[in-house]
Parts: sequence; structure tokens; C-alpha cells
Amino acid sequence: MRSGRVLGALLPVVLLAAGCGIRATEVVEAGEPALVQVAPAGELGTVLYFVSSSTAARLMPVVRHSEPWDEGTGSGSGQGRSPVAAVRALDLLFAGPSRAERDAGLRSELPNQRVKMGVELSAQGVRIMMDAPVTGLSEPARQQLFCTAAQARTADRTEAVTVTGTDGVIGPAHCSV
Repeated sequence: MRSGRVLGALLPVVLLAAGCGIRATEVVEAGEPALVQVAPAGELGTVLYFVSSSTAARLMPVVRHSEPWDEGTGSGSGQGRSPVAAVRALDLLFAGPSRAERDAGLRSELPNQRVKMGVELSAQGVRIMMDAPVTGLSEPARQQLFCTAAQARTADRTEAVTVTGTDGVIGPAHCSV
């Protein structure tokens, strides 16, 4: 009787050790993570694009809450139709990620310097004029500029963006995000 109890107690352990016929597998890659559309909350947001440190060149949108600018110069809602909205967004972009954004693994590929710039909006898209070299910018840095400027013009980022610097022109190009 005692051997029957011991056998009965050992049976579940033996079955667990056998794994019930399920074999171990390696990690299965299932593709890239899901992407979501990010739009600023209300009238007080500006969308900037920074590079994720976790993946080589993936841009991540960040909503920066900011004060609304003067009436008639556009709104911070991402639908701004004035050059002032785009210049403001680009100024924030060149300032780089905040401490919290850096802690979250975001960085900028743009040079960490004060850049004077102007923006023109037309039917052909957004034209940025900068007093800095632009042709040597990495592709992620270029996309940071293209996506942030296009987002400042329209929420769907379909605008063509051209950047003119002291050493030449990049674009017209579109945001790839």
C-alpha cells in the first residue's frame, strides 16, 4: 500500500519532467513592433521626432507640451499652417531630447548647436533655410528634420520638405515614418 502511495506521488513529478510531449523551442522572431499614430493632445502640443537608441535608425514621435503662440501664427495642434509653427518645432528639435526622453532611450542625430533658420511654406511643401551645413547629415538626422517640419505643417506628414544649408540642399523628401 505504501509503495502505491509513493508511486502515486511520483507520477505527477515524472509527467512534469517529461513535459507531456512539448519540446523546447528557440525564440521566434515575429517582426517589428506595432506602430501607432501619435498626435498632440489639444492645442498645447508640438510633435518632434527623435531616434530610438534601441533600434539603429527608427524615429519615434514625442509630444512636447508648450505654450500656444500668437493668434494667426498657427496652433500647436500639428495642423499649424504658418512658418512660425514649423520654426518653433525645429527649435525644440535642435534643443534635443529632454532628460526624461533620453532616459527613455531617445537621442538626436542632429548637431547640438544653435542654428538660425527660416521656413517658407508653399504649395510645393516646406522649405527650411539653415545657417549650418546640411549635406553631411546622416539619414536619421535628415528624417528628424523632414518628419518634424512636415508634422508642423500637416498632421499626416505628407508634405515634401527641402532643407537648404550653407553647403547645399537636401530634398525635396518626405517623412518615412
